[in-house]
Amino acid sequence: MNKPEILSPAGDMERLKYAIAYGADAVYLAGKHFGMRAASDNFTDDELREGIAYAHARGVKVYVTVNISPRSNEFPELETYLQKLYEYGADAAIVSDLGVIRVAKRVVPQLPLHISTQTSILNYEAAQFWVEMGAERIVLARELTLEEIKTIRDHIPPEVEIECFVHGAMCISYSGRCLISNYTTGRDANHGACAQSCRWKYALMEEKRPGQYFPVDEDERGTYLYNSKDMCMIDHIPELIAAGITSFKIEGRAKTAYYTAGITAAYRRAVDAYLANPTPDFKVPEDIREEIGKISHREYFTGFYFGRDPKGQYYPDVMYIRDWEIAALFESCDADGNAVFVLKNRFFSGDTLELMQPGKPVYSFRVEEMRNDDGEILDAARSAMMRIHMKFPFQVSDFAILRKEKAANPVKNG
Repeated sequence: MNKPEILSPAGDMERLKYAIAYGADAVYLAGKHFGMRAASDNFTDDELREGIAYAHARGVKVYVTVNISPRSNEFPELETYLQKLYEYGADAAIVSDLGVIRVAKRVVPQLPLHISTQTSILNYEAAQFWVEMGAERIVLARELTLEEIKTIRDHIPPEVEIECFVHGAMCISYSGRCLISNYTTGRDANHGACAQSCRWKYALMEEKRPGQYFPVDEDERGTYLYNSKDMCMIDHIPELIAAGITSFKIEGRAKTAYYTAGITAAYRRAVDAYLANPTPDFKVPEDIREEIGKISHREYFTGFYFGRDPKGQYYPDVMYIRDWEIAALFESCDADGNAVFVLKNRFFSGDTLELMQPGKPVYSFRVEEMRNDDGEILDAARSAMMRIHMKFPFQVSDFAILRKEKAANPVKNG
């Protein structure tokens, strides 16, 4: 049985560090150019060097996305960029464009190549083509079932790695190759500037019936159009491993540090729990499933892994489910449990909070006393980015997160 890699998103240096702290085996990220998530802060050249060194010092790999579809005038800069990635020690470049692959093989032949999901690999012949092109890993299309993935696994060399998305947002397109954003906003999805137009709620209006709107939705006879649910495969770790998937990829480079930490920790714990007790009737512990529900998300479903989901992919609402939110991020703590947090969302004395820590159970507590930097007792923490001093019965770990439950109030962004 292979031990799958937990591959987490890193939209910036902060999220890279949280992903690593909460159990990622590898992270994927982008520089300021040539990556498919321009909405993320991404990494300057100096940050790339620093981030790769930070990860390697902790035994974690770094894969850099170079998966846009470039125009001809971008190639001189691309060559220089690829050389920098190799110099900095990137563990692989995630690529999709044939021109980029050709340049990479010429300029940095020792840099491993991972073939992006943008190429929509749906069969073993396509997979084998990329292997012959020098790919060490292929990222399969999201449209495949587990049986189809296993067929591909059985027809390519065993040393070639297979990476699949297991959690996060789903594109209404062939694994991300989309023109909807271009037409609705002028933002080029294939250059990393996707506006996620497919996740808006739409209605149709017939030319001769102005003002009459017809909803775009799905029933038992039709397939999805827009506005997808989120994928979640936390309950199916054994099936994913049995299909021969090497790397479990978590979507979300534009998400928060809280998302990165919480989802990474959940899949880390789920995989480790199964490998420690790989029984046929394995069930993910309920507290892990609860953690997945406490991170901002749309309604979950299992994507296409089990064929067409009878519950469908279409999500009839534009809102996210966010019953919990981050309250503050860890700054420091001494040996006596005197901790300092930086406020993200307000909370009050008397509120019940939860403390997340890397590799430790969630700690629930009631806020009895908190102080500002001047030592004054506060009845509420209100000002974003203010420092909050609190006393705990133990030393709080680096990268701890305070979160709070909120009233059922869906929001419009993840």
